[in-house]
Amino acid sequence: MKLILLGPPGAGKGTQCKRVVDRYNLAHLSSGDILRAERAAGSELGRKAQSYMDSGGLVPDDLIIDMMIAAIKKAPANGYVLDGFPRTVVQAEGLDKALTAAGEKIDAIVELKVPDSAILSRMTGRRSCPVCGQVYHVVNLKPKVDGQCDKGCGALVQRKDDTPDVVDHRLKTYHEQTAAVVGYYENKYPILPINADQEIDRVTADMFKGLDDLAR
Repeated sequence: MKLILLGPPGAGKGTQCKRVVDRYNLAHLSSGDILRAERAAGSELGRKAQSYMDSGGLVPDDLIIDMMIAAIKKAPANGYVLDGFPRTVVQAEGLDKALTAAGEKIDAIVELKVPDSAILSRMTGRRSCPVCGQVYHVVNLKPKVDGQCDKGCGALVQRKDDTPDVVDHRLKTYHEQTAAVVGYYENKYPILPINADQEIDRVTADMFKGLDDLAR
């Protein structure tokens, strides 16, 4: 199963991806996680991407496409979930071109839908572990010990791109560029619209039902 998970920043893509990965035994290919790993490693890609990421802007399409295609080629035969990619129509076209050349295709697009007002509340309260990447929230998904990762990694942090000004910019960028990706895929692959403005387990249940129906 090869899936793309789309939705605005803060829609819960990372959390839901992990659940899809566990249920269907897929690889989780998160563009954000891969970029942060490259930045932490001090690679050439990481250095180029850092200024874009810190300001909440999109990393240039050519860098992202090359990075994600390389990750897809390393994915196991069971399939994968693309999280945070493609974010522009140009990226979607680049992905389609690479998949067609390899004789492959995407099985479905999962679109998480959340109002902007809910996104702002979610993201400014989000905290993450800089070691393992686990994400928490000060209200909706609290760690067992305040400010500490449940896995014992240490203190949680607020990412620079989760501050109010950056969140506003990221939402504007999403509506201007990424939302068009859904339109690009409308006549290409099945699209599963999911109401993600509800309790996390309810979102998961709705998503699993749609994917199970597709797999039958």
